Amino acid sequence: MAIIVDIDVMLARRKMGVGELAEKIGITPANLSVLKNGRAKAIRFSTLEAICRELGCQPGDILRYDASLHN
Repeated sequence: MAIIVDIDVMLARRKMGVGELAEKIGITPANLSVLKNGRAKAIRFSTLEAICRELGCQPGDILRYDASLHN
């Protein structure tokens, strides 16, 4: 997948753990880990909005495209 998820970078900058963010946005830590580790096939805009709200960031701060990974 050529879309890279950098939630771990933003979590580190905010000194927040996966469990804390998951609780704040209303999803399970396991589902957030799937997203964080790049194994998710999709993300709801409502989830993306909640992540950005809690981390104080823009979608482009946590999602990026890497053409070298395109299949």
